[in-house]
Amino acid sequence: MEDRSLVSPEVLARYAGDAALEVDGVAALADGGLQRAKAVAVEGDGETLAITLHLELEWGRSAREVGEEARRRVGEYLRSMAGVTPASLDVVFESVGSPPPAER
Repeated sequence: MEDRSLVSPEVLARYAGDAALEVDGVAALADGGLQRAKAVAVEGDGETLAITLHLELEWGRSAREVGEEARRRVGEYLRSMAGVTPASLDVVFESVGSPPPAER
């Protein structure tokens, strides 16, 4: 059996939220701030670790492309910072940011 230190779900949520916010095309965490408790759900542990990110998509961006990049970036970050690989990592875009102001 591997000797690994356990990382709390709160810390994993913080790591996941931080990594998601660095993705080009992610406007914000869905709860509108830095409160990760609502925007990042962490369930299970070890081989059953499941993470769901609730995000706001920037206007005019491809949800598919931004979602794929968010999954990739968050997965890499969790492996490097906490030594964990989620069994599932889902992205839900709860909203789309406002369009830029019209030029006159």
